[in-house]
Amino acid sequence: MDDHDPTSDLEDFPSVTRDEWRQAATDSTGGKPFDKLITATYEEIALQPIYGRDDVAGFDAAHTLPGNPPYVRGATAAGNLARPWAIAQELNYGTSAAFNRALRDDLARGQTAVNLLLDGPTRAGKDPDAARPGEVGRGGVSLATVEDVAAALDGADLAATPLTVRAGTAALPLLALLAAHWRQSGHATADLRGCLEDDPLGVLAHEGALPVSLERVYDEMAQLALWAERNAPGLATMAIHTYPYHNAGANATQELAFAMATGVAYLRALGRRGVAADVAARRLRFDFAVGGNFFMEIAKLRAARLLWAQVIDAFGGDADAQRMRLHGRTARRNKTRIDPYVNMLRVTTEALAAAVGGVDSLHVAPFDEAARPPDDFSRRIARNVQVILQEEAHLTQVIDPAGGSYAVEALTDRLARDAWAMFQAIESAGGMADALKIGYIQKNIAAVAEKRAVNMAKRRDVQVGANQFANPAEPSPLADETDYEALYRERAAQIAARRDRSGSPTAGDAPAAHAATLERLGEMMTVSPEMMVEAAIAAAAAGGTLGEITHALRAHDSARPTIVPVALQRAAEPFEALRARAADYASAHGGPPRIFLANLGPPRQHKARADFAQGFFEVGGFQVITNNGFPTAEAAAAAAIESGAPAVIICSTDETYPDLVPPLIHAIHKKAHHATIVLAGRPAEQVEALRKAGVDEFIYFGADCVKLNEWLLEKILTFYN
Repeated sequence: MDDHDPTSDLEDFPSVTRDEWRQAATDSTGGKPFDKLITATYEEIALQPIYGRDDVAGFDAAHTLPGNPPYVRGATAAGNLARPWAIAQELNYGTSAAFNRALRDDLARGQTAVNLLLDGPTRAGKDPDAARPGEVGRGGVSLATVEDVAAALDGADLAATPLTVRAGTAALPLLALLAAHWRQSGHATADLRGCLEDDPLGVLAHEGALPVSLERVYDEMAQLALWAERNAPGLATMAIHTYPYHNAGANATQELAFAMATGVAYLRALGRRGVAADVAARRLRFDFAVGGNFFMEIAKLRAARLLWAQVIDAFGGDADAQRMRLHGRTARRNKTRIDPYVNMLRVTTEALAAAVGGVDSLHVAPFDEAARPPDDFSRRIARNVQVILQEEAHLTQVIDPAGGSYAVEALTDRLARDAWAMFQAIESAGGMADALKIGYIQKNIAAVAEKRAVNMAKRRDVQVGANQFANPAEPSPLADETDYEALYRERAAQIAARRDRSGSPTAGDAPAAHAATLERLGEMMTVSPEMMVEAAIAAAAAGGTLGEITHALRAHDSARPTIVPVALQRAAEPFEALRARAADYASAHGGPPRIFLANLGPPRQHKARADFAQGFFEVGGFQVITNNGFPTAEAAAAAAIESGAPAVIICSTDETYPDLVPPLIHAIHKKAHHATIVLAGRPAEQVEALRKAGVDEFIYFGADCVKLNEWLLEKILTFYN
């Protein structure tokens, strides 16, 4: 046996100090000062180019083992080795039949969990005939009856496959339909696993209003938690979504703080209703959006586990209750409707961050999510991202792959500390509900979102295909071709026909079946809170609809909260709006708005700015007419006039502009006096003189690309009108 000690080889390498690393980094950039290598993040963290042991010296959690409190390194000791994260793809279809077709197909091809998205009316506890046209089936399945649930889940073995239901504020009525179906199928509710996602504060933040008072919904949360503790121990009944905050522009620190504050609000509300912290924690799951800042997102998920363990410990919860259930979902904020196939690459990075960060389950969005319900192809690609990470990248064969990385550990520590400080500020403001009511949450997100918007508009932040590297030949953006009006009529007619068959609630001679339904619904008004869930299940089994059960639960509800919701916007929307206006122009005028590049001198003189100008305006949908350069201003002017383009971009160097720009503009305006003139570059000492010579505007690094594209299109529209 070879008894060679491999550590002895390290003696061949000299010890290197931190200062020497810094010097090496500076040398590798041609002498660029080290401080210039530090990156500022939206979390107000100075991201260092080099991290070392000293950066994590005070972070004790970095030295714990996976499966041990505070769980920063994973909720279980074996991580994905024992049980890979669940592939829990959302299926955005409006009817039970369409959802079920997709579900059966995907479960046979790698999906390992059922993720049931619901439309807005269902999440609010409304039957489809009580909704507005256009709402039914949009964003998820329309459910109203036990039969709808049975049709949606037909063929799915819920005893072997965890189920997630985005319940909105209708968790208890939906549980009634689900449990009634499950029992009618001959199964015990003890077999149910997954999460019925009741998240009223998340809904309030997103939508600005609740269809139920917070006190009433907290009553239902407590009843569900206690029922599940006795009857469905594998089923979580509450969730905390960070999606509204992330997709409104929040940074990672804010996302963590808002999640912890929401969790504490739920723990306190349930505690007042007799639900112990240990019980509540077992019934609660966190759903985090995962964005494109790879290492920050990994650190965010690890910090979330640490913070939650700290919260539960403060509430007196035991070590097992401190384990966070963690679901991930790729973000919507950074996805685009234009050049949508690039989204495949974005979600791959996000899925990798989620897996490395230690999620228990994950949804990877199809590339067309921002535009329409997915088709078979987009679903397959999104699902296979996870399959490849598990089966080909072998991420299920490692435990906490980010553990020990000085950069990730330092970021985890910093995020946890900053998020805890913000969480304490929310507590000082009265807790999460009050912080939403007074606008504290919205104000904090808006401040970060504004910085993001400015950086997108000025192209300091890059979205490929949207604000940089546009594809001029791209076809029209994908569109949702679902006929939601027809879907509303179909679903409303189905419910009306069902009621006709069982008798109208107002009919004096209601048949026996409906009489039983009415009796069960009536019992819900009188039973004790401990029996409310079973009474609701009995009403559903007797034929009660989602809307009827919800109405019975909330017949004497109090005032319902309203706030200013967080402002959701995908980052690319301003550029998508530019592209849409250019498309409208093309439809009206037979082609896109055109720009001529007056490139002066040989390529070495004009090419850098010509390329910049072309990219600057192609993201706005303009057709850019370029060339290899002209030897004189007169030749450039003649070509510009011949092109017929209503706008000319002059591209050369600061040194040549004083001599070339005035005669060029003069020659153009002699024959095309309405032409708009833009200069590539902005030599500060020449601006006034160039404007006097006829330059209308300047484009340069740091210019507002959105505003200048809007301005130029308006000028061209004025020219043609």
